[in-house]
Amino acid sequence: MEQDLLGTSVALAERLRATLGDIVLTGAEMAEYCRDWHGDVQSGAVAVLRPRDTAEVSAGVRACAELGLGIIPQGGRTGLVLGGVPDAPEDQVVLTLERMTRIRQIDADDFSAVIEAGVVLEAFKDEAAKQGLFFPLALGAQGSCQIGGNVSTNAGGVNVLRYGMTRELVLGLEVVLPDGSVFDGLSSLRKDNRGIDLKQLFIGAEGTLGIITAVSVKLLPQPEHVATALLALNSLPDAIELYRRARRQCCDLMSAFEFMPPLAFQLAQEGIPDLQLPIAPEHPAYALVEISGSGLVDIDDLMARFLESAMEDGLVVDGVIAQSQAQAKNIWLIREGMNEGQAKRGKHMRTDISVPLSRLADFVAEAEAAVLAEMPGAVCVSYGHVGDGNVHLNVLPDLSLGEDSVDAQILKSKKLVNAVLDRFNGSISAEHGIGRLKKPDFVERLPETRRQLLLAIKNAVDPLWTMNPGCQIDRT
Repeated sequence: MEQDLLGTSVALAERLRATLGDIVLTGAEMAEYCRDWHGDVQSGAVAVLRPRDTAEVSAGVRACAELGLGIIPQGGRTGLVLGGVPDAPEDQVVLTLERMTRIRQIDADDFSAVIEAGVVLEAFKDEAAKQGLFFPLALGAQGSCQIGGNVSTNAGGVNVLRYGMTRELVLGLEVVLPDGSVFDGLSSLRKDNRGIDLKQLFIGAEGTLGIITAVSVKLLPQPEHVATALLALNSLPDAIELYRRARRQCCDLMSAFEFMPPLAFQLAQEGIPDLQLPIAPEHPAYALVEISGSGLVDIDDLMARFLESAMEDGLVVDGVIAQSQAQAKNIWLIREGMNEGQAKRGKHMRTDISVPLSRLADFVAEAEAAVLAEMPGAVCVSYGHVGDGNVHLNVLPDLSLGEDSVDAQILKSKKLVNAVLDRFNGSISAEHGIGRLKKPDFVERLPETRRQLLLAIKNAVDPLWTMNPGCQIDRT
């Protein structure tokens, strides 16, 4: 049977090559496109399609539809929920947008740009900056993640507090639909109230309704002044109180407010061995605060006055303010290096949770206690975005119990954390999406009315279920 399936896959790949030519990859070259970012999952596919433009995407979609093949759209392969990893190798192809890297237009007067889906986020931000413009989406993976994937997953990141999720930065989309036709909605209008806003169907849909090939986005003036501070605190509740004060005193000039445990420094140095620590890692909690602005606003003075009052009142017990861009980058590397350090420790339980901001500290305390009560050798690592209630409560398994128990520990810790989350009326996915990894937990908590609406949209747009089958939701 396995030999028959292999023969069928080879025949299908050859038919795709005959129709589509050199955009088709097969064999060993596909391996890197069929695994997740952490390397926990390795799959396969009939073929990998690497189109160079929208017309080739359209042709690829039509060819796959004729052969009855599912299509897994793929960006920079930095996703964390298996949204871009095939789960039926004999019936699916990967379609990567990595060759669609044109910045079609940057309009400085309109504060907008049109970019293709395969443009790397950091590369686009750099090009915009050359014209004094700013695209505020900021992620740890921005050196490799792509714009199409950012939109398809409605990516969050560290600047959501001020600028919102990716959804709020998108003006228009170009999308190849499941029948190969192209929806051209690349408007740069800020106000367009002509009925249902169709682009919103595809933002956060993770490629289940179509393949985003180009995006029109908002740009802003490049911030001229940025103040970055790393602060030591006595507790996570103090971090919440500090955020409340910062929100009132710094108002909309506050662009980021992150919290981290002291373990963050050890993990960051494990991930980035030569990383320099600007503050002693001996306090119970830490906050990374950034405010930014342009024009006549004195950002440095605002940060200084804000921290002076916070220290006088005992909310901040120690801290450092970056004196240069290099120092600010080093501070952010602590936050970003945590993920690298956790990955180097091996498989672990990762969460992407949101709860009401007012209950964030209580949630972390209860969830960590629930895990450690049942798994005393595990290590909980809770960090995230205070301003939007998003916490990543990760659990590093007790490796002394042996490799065979790691998967069981990961599953157990997930159930323990989700049980607490349900009591707090939170979300299992604040910014990473659902993909395949979170689908069981998503479906389990899905109200019937919402499920029926999602199925109605899917069946209307993609009646053959060829677009990213197995992602987010199943037919039944």
